[in-house]
Amino acid sequence: MILGALALLLAGCIPHGSRNLPPPRHGSRPPAQGQGSAVSLRQCLSGLARADIRYRLLDGRQAGGCTTVNTVQLTDIGVPVTNLGAMTCPLAGRFAAWVREDVRSSARYYFGAGLARIETFGTYSCRGVNGVAGARLSEHAFSNAVDVSAFVLDDGRRITVQYGWNGDDRRVREFLRAIHSAGCRRFNIGLGPDANAYHYNHMHFDMGRGPYCR
Repeated sequence: MILGALALLLAGCIPHGSRNLPPPRHGSRPPAQGQGSAVSLRQCLSGLARADIRYRLLDGRQAGGCTTVNTVQLTDIGVPVTNLGAMTCPLAGRFAAWVREDVRSSARYYFGAGLARIETFGTYSCRGVNGVAGARLSEHAFSNAVDVSAFVLDDGRRITVQYGWNGDDRRVREFLRAIHSAGCRRFNIGLGPDANAYHYNHMHFDMGRGPYCR
């Protein structure tokens, strides 16, 4: 029932077609999803509540072109997640669905274990793409991206993107690629270690202009 409600919330927004397209062109940036009308925000928040996703609505701030307007902080999605800050509501919904439906099931499939914790490098950050000074603003600057770095299983094993993506353990490699691919189906943009050197230690997912998966 809970997952069904979440699926209905997200189904209309999940992009279709090829994910391995050229990177989106960069021009003037439209408002981030979830930072639009009060009506769309209320609808999204209602969907989170129906899916039993617990969150805190944040006060909006804008500075230097960066914004946390109409954002939430996830407080309970069924699995503890570190370092989550401001997220647009659609990003929060997609992330919760990815964790609950994709990462948890993949952990069971590949390792026969539950998921105890997910570690991230955070969400909102007022900076340019890849942290490069002078670059166009990252989706992180609009609270529209999340960087995921590691997964802790309930048997104590800790799987990191940095050491697992091209590591010696085949199951770990397959697990990481499976959840990365699932993320590409959930989010508009999905990047991992194969994208470029900046992503050697994490998976980046955002709701910017796509689709693009690498």
